[in-house]
Formats: sequence, structure tokens, C-alpha cells
Amino acid sequence: MAKFSELDFIIRYESGELNDKETLKLFSHLIKTGKVWHLQGYYGRTAQALIDDGFIAINGKLTEKAREFMNNN
Repeated sequence: MAKFSELDFIIRYESGELNDKETLKLFSHLIKTGKVWHLQGYYGRTAQALIDDGFIAINGKLTEKAREFMNNN
């Protein structure tokens, strides 16, 4: 598996090229590092929605709901 590249994932996200699994991985990383709260407001709102919807915990860890989703898609 290729190493996670934050910049690559952000560029691909901005270009609409990430699939759902990669998007969850990106936002998990950005929440864990705290960087999501310093990016454009859209990132913070999306991160908060993923937390509120139960896909990512407040500490950035993917939840069981996210893992099930990723395994089924």
C-alpha cells in the first residue's frame, strides 16, 4: 500500500477524485492532526458532519460504522 500523502489527498479531494473510502481516510487524518480546523470552512463543516453522522470519532479515529461502510463499498 502506498504511503498516505496529505497533500496528494487534499488535491485529489479538491478535484473530486477521491472515493468515499479515501475521503474518510483523509478526514480521519485531518481531524487527528487538528489541521481540519485551520483549513477552509468547508473542511471543518464536512469533518463535523462526519463526526455527527458517526463515521469518525472526535479524536479522528474511524468508527465501527465507517469500517463497516468501507468494507461494504
